[in-house]
This record gives sequence, C-alpha cells and structure tokens, in this order.
Amino acid sequence: MFRDMGYTDDAALDAMIAAFRPWVEVRLQSGEYVAWLVQTATGEVIAGGGVWLMDWPPHMIGGPGPRANILNVYTEMEYRGQGLARQLMEAILQWLRENHVGTVILHASEQGRTLYEKLGFQATNEMRLLLQ
Repeated sequence: MFRDMGYTDDAALDAMIAAFRPWVEVRLQSGEYVAWLVQTATGEVIAGGGVWLMDWPPHMIGGPGPRANILNVYTEMEYRGQGLARQLMEAILQWLRENHVGTVILHASEQGRTLYEKLGFQATNEMRLLLQ
C-alpha cells in the first residue's frame, strides 16, 4: 500500500512494518482494532481495511464514545476497478453504525479520495507537524 503511494525507502518501510505488527496484534486482541479482508476462492487476500477505535474525550464534534479511525484500506492493483474498496468501506461503515460509533476519520490517498467523498467524507481542518 505505501509503495503504491510513492514511499520508496525499503528500510523505512521494513521498520514501519516491524513496529506495526506488535501494535496491531495487541489492538486486535483487545477489540480496539477490527479488520476486514477480501479473499479469492483460493484464499488469497486481495483487499482489506481496518478500524482503530480510539478513546476520545467529550467533544463538540461527534457524540460520546470512541472515534473510529479507518486505516489501511487497500486493494491489490490487479483487482482494482471492481468495487472492492467500496464494498469494504460500506461494510466498515455499517459495522460502525451498528456499534454506535458516531464519528469516523481517515487519511485519504489521492487514489482513495474520490471514493471517500462519494461516501460522504469531508475534508476537515486537521493539520500536521512532525517533531521527529
């Protein structure tokens, strides 16, 4: 996914993967991270996405409870254009509604932005500062 987004530093990608695995394993076990996968008939994973349920303080935007951060939505190149990302997103959003999660955020790649806008996502005032 990150290579497709233009990240080319293999050492940095490997370090990120090594750090992400233990992070996501803990959150999968606790139920704080929920994942969806699309597989072929032979079991090959061709698309997926996840939700990180973040503890969030009471806020003027969104109701009480966790805020959902949708992460890692990706479809393998040869399977794009078949609506898999839309199906994943619709399944994720339905699950969030059923679990009474009122606020959903995500960071969109250029490739994903149009889909997210069609699903009702809007750009916000978020800003970023990298300190390290």
